[in-house]
This record gives sequence, structure tokens and C-alpha cells, in this order.
Amino acid sequence: MAIVVTLPDGSSRSLDEGATADDLAAAIGRGLAKAAVVAEINGEERELTTPLHDGDAVAIVTDTTDEGRYVIRHSTAHVLAQAVLDLFEGATFGIGPPIEDGFYYDFQLADGATFTPDDLDRIDARMREIIKEKQPFQRDEIPDAEAKELFAAHPFKLEIIEGTADDPMSATPGGLVRTYENPPDFIDLCRGPHVPDTGRLGHFKLTRVAGAYWRGDERNPMLQRIYGTAWESKQALEDHLERLEQARERDHRKLATELDLLSFPDELGGGLAVWHPKGGIVRKLMEDYSRQRHQDGGYEFVYSPNLARSTLWETSGHLDWFADAMYPPMETENGAYYPKPMNCPFHMLIFGSRQRSYRELPLRLFELGTVYRYERSGVLHGLLRIRGFTQDDSHIFCTRDQIQDELVSLLDFVISVLEAFGFDDFTASLSTKPEGKAVGSDEEWDEATEALRRALEVRELEYEVDVGGGAFYGPKIDIHVRDAIGRHWQLSTLQVDFQLPERFGLDYIGPDNHPHRVSVIHRALFGSVERFFGVMLEHYAGAFPAWLAPVQARVLGVRDDHERHAAKVVEKLQAAGFRADTMDADEPLGSRIRKAKLEKLPYILVVGDDDVAEGTVGVNPRGGEVERGVSVEDFIERLAAEVESHS
Repeated sequence: MAIVVTLPDGSSRSLDEGATADDLAAAIGRGLAKAAVVAEINGEERELTTPLHDGDAVAIVTDTTDEGRYVIRHSTAHVLAQAVLDLFEGATFGIGPPIEDGFYYDFQLADGATFTPDDLDRIDARMREIIKEKQPFQRDEIPDAEAKELFAAHPFKLEIIEGTADDPMSATPGGLVRTYENPPDFIDLCRGPHVPDTGRLGHFKLTRVAGAYWRGDERNPMLQRIYGTAWESKQALEDHLERLEQARERDHRKLATELDLLSFPDELGGGLAVWHPKGGIVRKLMEDYSRQRHQDGGYEFVYSPNLARSTLWETSGHLDWFADAMYPPMETENGAYYPKPMNCPFHMLIFGSRQRSYRELPLRLFELGTVYRYERSGVLHGLLRIRGFTQDDSHIFCTRDQIQDELVSLLDFVISVLEAFGFDDFTASLSTKPEGKAVGSDEEWDEATEALRRALEVRELEYEVDVGGGAFYGPKIDIHVRDAIGRHWQLSTLQVDFQLPERFGLDYIGPDNHPHRVSVIHRALFGSVERFFGVMLEHYAGAFPAWLAPVQARVLGVRDDHERHAAKVVEKLQAAGFRADTMDADEPLGSRIRKAKLEKLPYILVVGDDDVAEGTVGVNPRGGEVERGVSVEDFIERLAAEVESHS
């Protein structure tokens, strides 16, 4: 007896009764069968060994897709866990999810022991033995009581079974506990799916060990987290490792130290930075450019304090919905004060400080406002995840009818500014209502979400929908950029908000002389100045374009008797508004040029006998050919054009 299944292109395929998803892949073609990882059956991902039924809609998930790689990494994490439990007597395990480009697993070793670098080699070797054994991944669902008995020696798994700890990889419906077994000795809690057997794996590398508190809480035990990466082929793995090496060389924390831009002193505490003069120059240029663009765009500049009474955060809803990210209050004689996590409520107060007319709308308020958010120490990461940062925050107060045009205009504004800083590859995500963590009616959320969607489509910006990813008061668009080595970064954000105006009672007087509730668009362009700086530093690998470089040109005399001419060239450059300096000729010229190149300066100007006589310089551009005998005036003209074009 035959069954008929439907394929993604709408075609159908006839199979023998009892055929599996693996059989379907083989029937379609040898290449597909080799690349198959799991199958999507009637919208649910299942193992390739799953029997098919008449009428099923089936899609084969291959190893070069994001979904396929996710399964490969998830399955490799199980192999990692088995290897560790095999090698370390008394070890227990927590959770082990796939993550972007890789996976990790958390362990606790007996007697407080920790992993060493040599241990990773031992674990790697054991993992490869497990892979050669081609152990099957066998799915089962068992009652809670049986699961507790099975995992009695593993307290973190018991917490997951009892529901006191969350594991996104273990959640299963129906009150049963789903497990995956790799016979003869390993079993784990897991919702799956997995590859058919461990032999389907093998292109992996364990990358590092880190500490991680159980459930992300420093009051809980510190576990040992092993990170790794896994891919579908040797070449894909090698390409990724090469990207990792590039990323290490571009790490903004490393570059910030080498280029003397900023630092993270221990005395400050985690997640806080101090900016050195060279980093301060770049930051000032960023902020000055932002201020000028906002001024040209019709924005009004405002300022707000760094803390406010609890009543403000009660009105805004932050104490109801955002308290976990806020610092504890400071108790004073007239109440509790919180460091501000957002600038929004202050701008609401500015709008509400007097009666407003529809003739004032849209009213665009702009502030470079520093905010403070509590981040757990385990997630801090240089400037990219930080506790105190400055947002280039705008709030556009407008009528309902003005929202659409404002959003389209804002997207154009955002893209043009990002392009000025060297980014030219953009995508977007549209984040919708977070169920159970939002205020406002479904109708309001639908209206706001649709306005954002239409703006993306008018702008013809590619986007994905992030279901449930919106803020508690409204949906949002996040703009993502791709950097020089292909990584994607979320930067700018736009949100449509009907809720804060309601909570603050913000009205304007319309042409009918009656009050109407105003609407608000929230917009952060850089996202945060600090994070944007970190992303930009990695994008350029520290080699800032001339308009942003802390030092745009260094003038070097060949010998000490050329220093006077070098100093005069510096004076001319500085008089023309450029950032230039010189170095005394107390080291050989080659050594001084090498030092300047390590600082990634856009231009090194060399002056010798002929230059002194002719009033010229030798121009050594970063990454370009050396040019001799260029007049100082010509160089100034060229540099001015380069800076003006932001190239």
C-alpha cells in the first residue's frame, strides 16, 4: 500500500507504507539524502527516522541551511556532554544549547575541579571516538517520576525536570519528559530533533572554557562552560575558524588598548569604560556629526538628568516591566531615586510641560543621554555589552496621520547616517508584541506594527519578523549592518508607541480645538555611542577613515635637520583644521614609519632635503603607493576633499 506526501514546491511523491523521511530524501536524490539532517513534517522538525503518513507535508532540512547547522551543533553538544561524563568521574551537567555559529555545554566537576587547556584535547579525542561509533540518537518520552530516577545523580537536570530551572532545549509539551539516548551509556533531557547518529557529525572544534553561574545567577554554583563550533564540512569549519581569527585581530578591546583609545579599569567595576584622548576625539567627531545631522533634520535639542524619583518610573511602567535591568534605588529624605535606564520618560515630561498645538507637530526631540542598565557580569563584553552608555535618543511626537511619513523619512535618515560611517549592507527585523509582557490593546499593537511594516516595504528594506521581540510599550524595527568580515550587528532602532503618551496623558489641541492623544516614535540611531564605536572599530580594524582618525597625518623628517620643516608642515595642517603631529628624528626613519603604521594613521608624510628646498612632502598613504614631491597645499586640498566626502 502506498502513501502520498506533499513537498515544499507543491508536488507530491508516492512512497511505500512505513517509509521514513530518510527514505523520501533518498527517493528524491542521492545528493539530498547525503545532505539531509532532519525533516520538517507538517510544520514540526523531526528526525529522518520518523515514519511518514499519507497526506503529510514534508520538507527535508539540509546541512547547509541555518536550521540544519543548528541541529548539527545541538547534536555535537550532546557528544561533548557524553565525552565529559565519560572522562571525569563525578561530573554532572547543566544545559547545552546551540548558539550562533556554535554550541556550549555547562558542567560541574567533582571537588570543585576546573578544566585545563589539555583537557580540551582529551575531550576532543573522546568525542571523535563517539562519532566513529555511529551511536544512534534515540528519542523517548517518559513520566516525570521515571525521569527523576534516571537523572538522580544530576541535580541541575532535576531542577529542569521539576520546573525550577528553564532549559530551552528540554521543554516538551504534555507533561512528559523527552529524552534522547545514545546507547549504550548516555542519555540527556532534550526536545530534539537530532541527526540520525553520531557518525553524521565530526567537523567541529572546541574553542574555549569559561565560567558561568547556573541559571545566570551569581548566588548559584559556578559551572564550567565549554564552547565549541560545528559545521557541515571541513571547508566550512576552516572558513569559520579563519573568520574567528580575523575577529580576534579586530576585537575592539584589543585594538582600543593598542591604539590607546579607551580602557576598562578594574577600579571602575565591570561594564564601565574611560575614554582616552584619542578615543575621545573619535567619539566627539561621531557626536558632532550626529548633532549636525539632527540640527539639519529639524530636531530640537534637550537634556535630562541621570536619575529620577520612583514615581516617574512607576508612571512610565518601567518598574513593572523593566525593573530587572534597573539598578537599585537610592533612598533619600524625599523618596527613592533610580539611575535612568532610558531617556523616554523625560521627553514625555518635556512634551507635557505645556499645552501643545497640532501646528507644532511633528515635534522631534533629540538628546545624547547617558543611561544605566544592570547587566550580569557574565554577559558583559567590552563596549558591546556595557552597564553605562550614551544613546542618541530621539522622540518624535506626531499625529496618527503623520506616523507613516515620519517612519519612511526616519528610515532614510538612519540609512544615510550609517552609510556615512562606512556601512553599506543593511537588513532589518520587525519585532512584534511580547505576549504577557506588554501594555495596550491588540488593535493598537496591530496598527503600530502595520505602520512599521509599510515603512520597511516602502523603503524596500529586506526584513524578518521577530515574533514577540517588541518592547513592552510597542513594536519596533531593528536595523542590522554587515561589517567588513561578514558579521551582522544590530544598531539602529525605531519604535511606534501609543502607550507612554497614554500613561503620561499627553495631548495636543487639534484643528477642531479639542484635545487628541499624541503618538510617539522612539528612535536610537547609533543605538548607543559606545556600542556603535566598538562595532565601527572592529569594522575598520582600527584603521579609521581620514575624517574619523584621531591623527590624520604624521610628518617625519628624514634627519634631525629636517625637523624644523616638518614642524612647519604640521602647523600648516593644523591651521587648515587637520589633526597632525610629528616625531623627533631620534630613531631611524624606518623605525618611526613602522610605529606610525602600527597606529594605523591614514597618512605619513616624509620630508627630506628636496622637500625642504621645494616646500613639498613625500606622501605615504595607508594601503597605497608612496608619492614624492607633493606640495603641501596640494596635499591639504586632497585631504580636505577626502574628509568632506567621509571616505
